[in-house]
Amino acid sequence: MSHDIREKMWKAMADSPIVMLGLTGSNAHHEPMHAQLDKDANSAFWFYTTKTNRNAAGGKAMAQFASKDHKVFACISGNLVEETDPGIIDKYWSKHVSAWYEDGRKDASLKMLRFDLDEAEIWEADADFSAKVNITFGGKVKPEEMGEHDKVRL
Repeated sequence: MSHDIREKMWKAMADSPIVMLGLTGSNAHHEPMHAQLDKDANSAFWFYTTKTNRNAAGGKAMAQFASKDHKVFACISGNLVEETDPGIIDKYWSKHVSAWYEDGRKDASLKMLRFDLDEAEIWEADADFSAKVNITFGGKVKPEEMGEHDKVRL
């Protein structure tokens, strides 16, 4: 199950790569960030941000994800580190990213963070027939009837 649910998470994230990101040791609220995904790098993803962003210091972090159709949910743990490889910074650069920086790729405030992933807890909300009947008519629903759930290493 864990391989299948992990693949479902990656597919859903590719369709809508927005996560809520925050440092685990901080009291600051998590914020929406656009994850730069790489189909060949399933143990990391990247964020363009600024040097003054609440996550810019890096460290242990969590990202929460909900798919557009609300069928896949994930809480992903890992470590945020500054990405200094100009090849990586250029690889994901786009007009969409450039719109956030007054001086484009040369903007002094630009910082890229790599999220080195540890594990994810993933839920796939796909209720079976009996759960749908029970929900409709006020019956009791068992968690295992609502879909898959697993904790996976990334």
